[in-house]
This record gives sequence, structure tokens and C-alpha cells, in this order.
Amino acid sequence: MNNSNFCLIENLSFGFEKSNNIIENLSLSVEEGSLTLLTGRNGSGKSILLRLIKGLLQPTKGSIIIEGEDLTNHPNRRNKKVALVFQDADIQIVGQTVKKDLLFGLENLQMPLEEQNKRLDYIATLLNLTALMDKRPRLLSGGEKRRLSIAASLVMYPKIVMLDEPFANLDYEGVKQVLNSLLVLQKAKTTIIVATHEIEKIAAHASSIIVLDEKRVALQEPSVTAVEKVGNYGIRRPSVNGKPIEVSELTWLK
Repeated sequence: MNNSNFCLIENLSFGFEKSNNIIENLSLSVEEGSLTLLTGRNGSGKSILLRLIKGLLQPTKGSIIIEGEDLTNHPNRRNKKVALVFQDADIQIVGQTVKKDLLFGLENLQMPLEEQNKRLDYIATLLNLTALMDKRPRLLSGGEKRRLSIAASLVMYPKIVMLDEPFANLDYEGVKQVLNSLLVLQKAKTTIIVATHEIEKIAAHASSIIVLDEKRVALQEPSVTAVEKVGNYGIRRPSVNGKPIEVSELTWLK
């Protein structure tokens, strides 16, 4: 399998009405172990695309290939291989404590207790949640809730982790928490797709940027060059006092 085609989308189309596609003949590829930034104007189809890849929606045309396997007609298998962290973390939190929330999916699979504990310890340590295990999720900060929703997805050991607007409604500290979690995953060679219009928060850490426009991929390039072009597609290029900022300066973790 070509490393650059770890996740390959070919000529994908989808619409809730046959005569009005939201995305049309959309093609892209994502490298294994990469962090890809997916952006576009409101209504460009970012969230719809994530749901199609996850298996929550079924395309009307085209192919979804993961790890060299065509899973277009196997939404349940896509669902198992791909994790999706929604914008509203609260809708994905189901446990009465952080520990119970992390164990929820594993218990439903009736996974052996030894394997449950192994995964729990690994993910809790990875995302720095060990001290919060007995805490009630409703008492967590926005950043902590987002970290928990990421961890609850990771404990299932997916091949791809996707996040839909992960920085929405977070304060500065919350943004830093989520960014640090993403960088930990990146170092662990996790394949990550982040859909956001807040490109200034993640562009410095993304290997490539994909821009959706006019129902398809209008741009897919390394972040260094793509940031200079996003303004052509209605995306605000990060700047200070009207002066554009280079990708290397776009990190909140200095």
C-alpha cells in the first residue's frame, strides 16, 4: 500500500436530495501518520465529509478506501476503523466518571478485562487524564471535556482520528490542552484529520491543508504553501495588524 494513500477518497458525491449534491466528485488522499487540516467556508461540506468517511452517511457515488481496502459499501467497518470527535463534546460523554466513560465502548464489546485495563492505562497516561479518572465529566473544563472525548475515541484503537471544530468555544487554556493532545497523537504516528475554520490554531502542526470549495477539493498542498492561498477560497489568512503570518509563527504553544 502506498503510504500517501492510507485514506483515499475518489470521486465522492453526496446529497440529501438527488438533485442537490453537497459534495460532488470529491477526491483526496491522506498519508498514514499525518496530521491533515481540512478547511473551507461554512457550508462547504467539511462535517458531511467527515461523516461519510466515518460511515455515518453513505455516498451516492465514489469510493472510500482505507489501508488499501475499498470500504465504500461497508459503513460498519469504516465506523470501526475511524473515530470522529464531534464539535460538542458533551454529546459523546456517557459515563458518570471519566474512567467509566473511557471504559464504555470496551465494555460494550465485552473485551477481556485485562485488555480493557491495558488500554485504559495507556490512553489515560497518553492524554494526561490519570488524575481525573474519578471526576464527573460535567465538572470538567471545556478543554478537559474535549480531551476526554478524544481519549474515549482513541481507546478503541482506530486507524484514523477525525475532529470536527475541536477548538470551538474553548478559552486559551482549553485550546492549548487540545493542541497538546493532538501533538501527542502525532508523535505516536496516529493519522489525524482536523476540520476547522480556525486554521491559525493548527496550521503550524499540520503537514498539509485541504480546502473544500464548490463541492470538491479546491486545494491540497503542504501547509507552508497552502496558507498563502487560502484567501482565494474565502478563508481568512492569519495576520497581525494586516500583515500575513508565516506558518512557522502559527503556534499557540510557544
